Amino acid sequence: MVTPNYQRVADDLRDQIKSGVLGPGDKLPSTAQLQAKYGVGNNAVHMAIVILKAEGLVYGHQGKGVFVTKPEQTGQ
Repeated sequence: MVTPNYQRVADDLRDQIKSGVLGPGDKLPSTAQLQAKYGVGNNAVHMAIVILKAEGLVYGHQGKGVFVTKPEQTGQ
């Protein structure tokens, strides 16, 4: 079975966050940059970010971008 594009993007970004390539407070690449890197459309990038937000790994800041969550922000 083929992995959906949004899941492939979310999986790769999740791996980068968990491995420390992207650290707390780091800004994710822009939607356009992620589209180019993964060869996917806007919807796939958007869905990947929604998944990562739901998992508490990233948060959006209106007009500034999407950032990796700091450890103290993940405690619930």
